Amino acid sequence: MGEAQTRGTPFVVPAEEMDDALAPRVGGKALALARMARAGIAVPPFIAVTTDAYGTFLDAAELRARVLFELDRKDFADMRWEEMWDAALRIRNLFLTTPLPDELRAVLAEPIAARFGETATVVRSSAPGEDSAGASFAGLHESYVNVRGVDAILEHVKLVWASLWSDGALLYRRELGLDPTRSSMAVVVQEIVAGERSGVAFSRHPENEEKALVEAVHGLNQGLVDGAVEPDRWILARRDGSVLEHRAAERHDMMAPAADGVRLVPLPVERRSRAPLADPELPLVFGLARRAEEHFAAPQDVEWTMRRDELYALQSRPITTLAGEAGDGRATYLSLRRSFDNLSALRRRIEDESIPAMVAATQRLGATDLARMDEDDLAAAARERKAEHDRWVDVYITDFIPFAHGARLFGRAYNDALRPDDPYEFADLLTATPMLSLRRNAALERIAAAIRAGDEAAAEREVTRYVAAFGDAAGDAAAEADAALAVARRLAARPAGGPAARPDRERLERRYLDAHPPEERERAAELLDLARASWRLRDDDNLYLGSLEGLLNAALEELRRRGRPVDPRLEPRRVALPSPLAGAAPTAGADEAAPAGSAAPAADGVRRQARQIVGQPAGPGLAVGRARVVEGREDLLAFEDGEILVCDAIGPEMTFVVPLAAAIVERRGGMLIHGAIIAREYGLPCVTGVPLAAELITTGDRVTVDGYLGIVVIG
Repeated sequence: MGEAQTRGTPFVVPAEEMDDALAPRVGGKALALARMARAGIAVPPFIAVTTDAYGTFLDAAELRARVLFELDRKDFADMRWEEMWDAALRIRNLFLTTPLPDELRAVLAEPIAARFGETATVVRSSAPGEDSAGASFAGLHESYVNVRGVDAILEHVKLVWASLWSDGALLYRRELGLDPTRSSMAVVVQEIVAGERSGVAFSRHPENEEKALVEAVHGLNQGLVDGAVEPDRWILARRDGSVLEHRAAERHDMMAPAADGVRLVPLPVERRSRAPLADPELPLVFGLARRAEEHFAAPQDVEWTMRRDELYALQSRPITTLAGEAGDGRATYLSLRRSFDNLSALRRRIEDESIPAMVAATQRLGATDLARMDEDDLAAAARERKAEHDRWVDVYITDFIPFAHGARLFGRAYNDALRPDDPYEFADLLTATPMLSLRRNAALERIAAAIRAGDEAAAEREVTRYVAAFGDAAGDAAAEADAALAVARRLAARPAGGPAARPDRERLERRYLDAHPPEERERAAELLDLARASWRLRDDDNLYLGSLEGLLNAALEELRRRGRPVDPRLEPRRVALPSPLAGAAPTAGADEAAPAGSAAPAADGVRRQARQIVGQPAGPGLAVGRARVVEGREDLLAFEDGEILVCDAIGPEMTFVVPLAAAIVERRGGMLIHGAIIAREYGLPCVTGVPLAAELITTGDRVTVDGYLGIVVIG
């Protein structure tokens, strides 16, 4: 590889040697920096690790086929976002756990050490075509700030390579019609400039061609980029740079260098009353953006920082969405990433405000007796319940669903710190949280225990307690009691059980915390606590919302019972999973809707030919058993001990049969969907994301579920 290869296909290119011919190898970001430096714009010293190094690593480590296997589990066009996140996590772990080949490492290490030594750097992506007039991957690939030393830089180069396969980047490529298998990645390693204030400048406002925009924060730019720090914003006239408007931020925090990376810290009190940029400095930043626009002959989005009185350009890219042009969806994919501080604020709002308010609304609406109302009052009650349900659907979408990122953020942090062979090992630290569905299952087990003991009176008392605690406020209490008793009798016929024991949980937690320097362990523990709350709410949220949907459905059913036509606009938005115990069939949630055409029955000939189907590995283990395809309440109540639960989408209210199951197979995909979460709680093999699972498998089929590889064998 050595001298001949580095001469023929350079793996590291210094800034001063970059020209347009190297664009496919160094990427647009590196080339733009080199061009600005040649134009006399102050740019921190940098080098580019080329796409040749990336390709050599994939080939030498035999990673190409393994990456393609993860993406080929399902047609790329049909993959849900959660399935893409799972695939991205597994691919990222391949990069984390695969060392650089010695020869490649030596070729890369020498020029990096010579240029930077122990100087702090920023390691960021420079994928060919990522910053072009037609697309901007800004924020979708990774950047790492304050990386010091050759070993650390090379590890972060691998992480940037892995970010080529992040969920947001994969979704964006799908939208743009790009083939992810033809993507490649170069990396910029740039000396860090620890500016006192930083920001972005748009030489042309994205929404108004006559204006420009400057945003600035105190400290490093990572605070603005991550959304952790609110920026001051100035709107300027493009013709002369005069200030048209200044929107001051609430200045509380700043991003600052830490021992390893960066950390959000309180902004010194004396700086909170000062804007990051003084009036004489605004023309300098605006002028930098206009110089970049003139140089590249297109409006530019320039990232900058100021150290003392010196202004540096950190990167420049074309503005892809200008006034009157359609957006390309990148903002949506950027929203898939949430910071610890953002999620912590979201948690406080959910736990302290939203959930208590939802419970109060359910109790208030459930206290009214629909049967005693006249028709006008009943119609008014239906409209009130519809409005209340819709209100909380919006909160579910804007707050509850994004809060699932708490578990994902922890998963990345755990894997980065420990490099486990199993990319889902972190989930073992999230199980055994006090979920509502587990508390309900424990209540069913108490009924079963009384039945095993032959104490029918005690069983009846436990049934009464069960319905009072977990019954649908709008449901038929007698019917729910009968259903609970029927399930409990099935549980009573088997040995007493419950969620799987986690003997290694304490050891894993200590190992996770010990992997961090002492000064970072408190933050690591806070992230774990946040992740457990996220894991718990992922299961609980549908139960809370399902109660409100049940109340709305009860009002609509009462209207129908009286022969009144029901306005279709009063029907609930399908985001919750209704309770099968109350007689409703499960439906997929808003964030879990079936892809178009997925519910169409498979032809019988196709079903007979299917012998091995591939999905996402969501719960480790291997199980063989008789399949039970669950499509509604009757299937659940017929569920037998040791059967394989097969369904389109399992919800929290279906999980009362999980203690009887040997494994779970779902059409809907993702390790953080309800079926996967409850499978891990009970230690069951689980495969999700199986296309047409409920059509390819029939009740009575003998199936083998391999939760390690994500494979289901029929027959």
